[in-house]
Amino acid sequence: MEEVLEVYHRPYNEKRPLACLDEASRQLIGEVARPIPAPPGRPERFDYEYARNGTANLFMVFEPLLGWRHVEVTERRTAKDFARVVRWLVEDVHGEAEAVVLVCDNLNTHRPASLYEAFPPEQARRILERVEWHYTPKHGSWLNMAEIELSVLGRQALGERIESRARMAEATGAWEEDRNERGVQTQWRFTTAEARIKLHKLYPSLP
Repeated sequence: MEEVLEVYHRPYNEKRPLACLDEASRQLIGEVARPIPAPPGRPERFDYEYARNGTANLFMVFEPLLGWRHVEVTERRTAKDFARVVRWLVEDVHGEAEAVVLVCDNLNTHRPASLYEAFPPEQARRILERVEWHYTPKHGSWLNMAEIELSVLGRQALGERIESRARMAEATGAWEEDRNERGVQTQWRFTTAEARIKLHKLYPSLP
């Protein structure tokens, strides 16, 4: 926990940009009956029945110091999918940086070994050498600022039924573009000193 908090209070460094990465699965839901058009002053009416169209996975990449985020919609959430997002972040987004400081949780696919499942060993090693890994502790995923962005995304853009991954990508893309244009940042104020006071039960008792 203290390691992640220390990372969050570093000043911005374009050679070592900070990125938070998290993911969430969303149900794809289609309509069985066509919604009834709404008369003036009344909301559109939907049938209570719906069709399950599988799921979509959302990878959230969030750079809190720049107020920039990207949502990648994928069919699955495998180690290879995670590795492809990391590769894109390191080689395409920050190709000129020395390393990307990456914060993620302890999901079993969020490991350096995932790169070797997705890419040839030479490329996997090249990517790995340009990532500074930091993991949130067990039961501490709330420390990942990308999780906060996923929560905001769900409330602001995913409240209605979405029937396909293509439509999901449209909805998340519109939300992402608007939020990036406004440069919305997360004002992180929780410090290590506060953690030692408020979460003192997590620390061992010394005689």
